[in-house]
Amino acid sequence: MNETDFHRAVDATLARIEAAVESSDALDVDLEAGILTVTCPDGSRIIVNRQTPNREIWVAARSGGFHFAWRDGEWRDTRSGDELFASLARVIASQAGVQARWK
Repeated sequence: MNETDFHRAVDATLARIEAAVESSDALDVDLEAGILTVTCPDGSRIIVNRQTPNREIWVAARSGGFHFAWRDGEWRDTRSGDELFASLARVIASQAGVQARWK
């Protein structure tokens, strides 16, 4: 994946996450300069951002840091192989007690 394709894919992914999280009354979401911040009811945050040099999406949460690379048409965790949206739903449920519904 070249850099242009990477940025397009990440922009679409961040927009999808933002749209889904915005529909929750319990969460606050802010997307600025390629960094998406989800603020949970207790004030804790989940950060999703692009890592251009590595061609990855990184997620930072209370439960840890996760790196996702584009593989076989999906963003996959570089360690576990889990898909980004499934992993992020688990992280949000664990940290915020909210079920994320992806559009």
